[in-house]
Amino acid sequence: MLTKLSQLLELIDKNHKPKRMILAASEDASSLTAVVEAAKKEIIRPILVGDLEKTRGMADIMKLDINDFEMIQADNPADAAAKAVKMIHDKEGDVLMKGKVGSSDMLRSVLNKEYGLRTGKLLSHFAYFEVENYHKLIALTDVAMNIAPNLTEKIAILNNAVNVLNNLGIEKPKVAVLGAVEKVNTEMGATLDAALLSKMNQRDQILNCIVDGPLAFDNAISLESARHKEIKSEVAGDTDLLLMPDIEVGNVLYKSLVFFANAKVASIIVGASVPIVLTSRSDSDQAKFDSILLAAVFAADR
Repeated sequence: MLTKLSQLLELIDKNHKPKRMILAASEDASSLTAVVEAAKKEIIRPILVGDLEKTRGMADIMKLDINDFEMIQADNPADAAAKAVKMIHDKEGDVLMKGKVGSSDMLRSVLNKEYGLRTGKLLSHFAYFEVENYHKLIALTDVAMNIAPNLTEKIAILNNAVNVLNNLGIEKPKVAVLGAVEKVNTEMGATLDAALLSKMNQRDQILNCIVDGPLAFDNAISLESARHKEIKSEVAGDTDLLLMPDIEVGNVLYKSLVFFANAKVASIIVGASVPIVLTSRSDSDQAKFDSILLAAVFAADR
């Protein structure tokens, strides 16, 4: 059972070569710091794409050694994103990371029909949290990509996240489908979707996990809370994955865990041909390093 993000290091096969990670728009101090640290630990072999003069200047100021990194000049952030994605498309990289480029420009290149990284799957965001007062790592999905997913999209988001957890060695992750209440209410669409997802899992339409819902947040993460409400569930109090009803709930919970609970987090975009490290500007250097680590582990096991 994984209880700390640092344990992800133990999942990296030391006999394998570091993953080739392409940083798009490398002139970003926080991303550059995380990349250098990951390279020191031989998790990745970085390829920097961006304004190289600015990148080298930042590295000099922060005393970061990037002399051995492969570097490719780009005219602007959008050009850096396009060049980085094309390199991944041409099998020149294993992991993609967003630097100082807007998410919209990054995703525009990722979804480009000519050279993008589409696989036919829905792209979704996977966040893995280390919370001090929870007994193991817990994942959230989707808090950054899909705004108001319908049932079909929730199935895809769920399958993407379960695939990550399976690849991390969790054979049957316990999935709580969140709602405001734990009972089906025909006026609350999230509870209807949750009940359908739970039944689909029981009928083997959703595999490699245990799904229960609707569950309110307290019931999902607290066995005591579930017992008070007389909820019988394999998932309650032992959840591995929280499936969000929409992006607004997910985004608020993500940031609440980080800023109120001082939780550590690693997050990636999945569903593309390679994992994508697409962190928030407010994420710490440590969060970006842990996200690189998560992406490298997932890339190695795919």
